[in-house]
Amino acid sequence: MKFTRKFAAAGAVLAMLLSACSSTSSPSASSGGGGGGSAAGCTIGMSWNNYQEERWAKWDEPAIKSTIEAAGGKYVANDAKSSAETQATNVENLISQGAKVLLILAQDDKAIKPSVAAAISRGIPVVSYDRLIEDPGVFYVTFDNVEVGRMQAREIFKLVPKGNYVFIKGNKADANAVFLKGGQDEILKDAVASGAIKNVGETFTDGWLPANAQTEMEQFLTANNNKVDAVLSENDGMAGGVVAALTAQGLAGKVPVSGQDGDAAALNRVALGTQAVDVWKDARELGKAAATAAIQLCSNKDVTKVSGGSTFTTPGGNKVASILLKPQPITKDNLQVVLDANWIAKDKLCQGVAAGSVKGC
Repeated sequence: MKFTRKFAAAGAVLAMLLSACSSTSSPSASSGGGGGGSAAGCTIGMSWNNYQEERWAKWDEPAIKSTIEAAGGKYVANDAKSSAETQATNVENLISQGAKVLLILAQDDKAIKPSVAAAISRGIPVVSYDRLIEDPGVFYVTFDNVEVGRMQAREIFKLVPKGNYVFIKGNKADANAVFLKGGQDEILKDAVASGAIKNVGETFTDGWLPANAQTEMEQFLTANNNKVDAVLSENDGMAGGVVAALTAQGLAGKVPVSGQDGDAAALNRVALGTQAVDVWKDARELGKAAATAAIQLCSNKDVTKVSGGSTFTTPGGNKVASILLKPQPITKDNLQVVLDANWIAKDKLCQGVAAGSVKGC
């Protein structure tokens, strides 16, 4: 893999974390050997909120699984299929399979709290994966989601310094939706206060689902007689729904749209010009960092002792040990970054794009 200099900061953190590991597979139990770690004989359980998301299966899980196995540990996993109730049952199932450390990607950060508290009380450390769980006993590994929001807003604001904005937020039960909006507000607050930017539509989106986002965008377009100048969508899936709604009104490519995650379809939209920015979070690095933290917790259950960790103060006032990795905004001007990192093949990135019309294609 080739990485750009812009990932040097994240790489420095990971260098400390990954001294015992290396980095590739579906929610299934498997084991393997590997050198240098302290996970020999340790089973690490992963509770996915919704394994149908492209990102989890393609990028995050292979990095988690291979890192654990390279350290001599055993990886077991299950899928809640977007059900908070199922996830609670799944956590118990992982414990019954012998998990000594849990990684949890929460479907609902409040509903999962009793399960997390119960696990910690039984001496099973919990890594809050990508989405915050409000418990001071967890170890929290994610990208800096407030900064993701800032990056989205900066790029859209460059293109539309004044006008009517729509805000398509993620699932209300996910703290990330709030973090992202907070970052956006930091960038836009002066323009909003002056009246240069007018908020003409804002909503949370159940399940971060593209279909829900499309319906919401259609409603905002109708309510504003199509007079929408920019859309801050918090992730790529929802951005796809937004772009579909804009396309139906002949506005795709005319109204800048944001996203995040580096989904192949979204990066192609950036190249085509129908999505203005995609904040890329290299999920391979996140998976490695979380797995490495879990490996360390196999032998030392104190989350404050995980290498590379720092203290993060949550919206609920809890102080949690954490690692926050740095994201990267991708626009039509720096598409080469994701090509150089082998994140996406050029034919997929540039599908339907006129050769030479944007850098990288």
